Amino acid sequence: MKLTTRLTLTTAALATAAVATLSGATAATAGQAAAQPAHIGVEVPAALKVPDGNRLTGVYSAEGVQTYTCADGAWKLLEPAATLWARNDRSHRPVALHSRGPVWVSTRDGSAVNATAVANSPKAGTIPELLLRSTATRGEGTFADVSYIQRLGTHGGVAPTTACAGTDQTAVPYSATYVFYKPAK
Repeated sequence: MKLTTRLTLTTAALATAAVATLSGATAATAGQAAAQPAHIGVEVPAALKVPDGNRLTGVYSAEGVQTYTCADGAWKLLEPAATLWARNDRSHRPVALHSRGPVWVSTRDGSAVNATAVANSPKAGTIPELLLRSTATRGEGTFADVSYIQRLGTHGGVAPTTACAGTDQTAVPYSATYVFYKPAK
């Protein structure tokens, strides 16, 4: 798919996602107790608990797209693209951008964190909730020294179930809450 078409799909999907509202809480899946502080605004499955020795440093709402590409007749995740804002900011001023890596980059201070998924908690009809461990950080500021990230309260973003062909790509709107932790000092 040409870059201009891909950018058009991503821009359209981001605009669609921006219109959607982010739910403030999700119900815990049966058998999974909330294992993290209640003040983050969403319940955390026990499988996604951050190890002791880490402290909560940021809770951000996010809206964007999960972009899928056709691989051997099936949809495969290519990359996420999302904008994050402070959970309590009704104006949704961007504080970070999320993209392939996965990586989160602060729009305020340029700091960044890369991570890899270490646990997931499937949810019906939406992309799974995740626990990610930092693999690298850069810069000083928001994402300096981040150790863990949780993707919680997910809505949407699921790959199409229809067949695909060639180099087709599609962008599916999603929303989530991203919770960041740093080592306790």
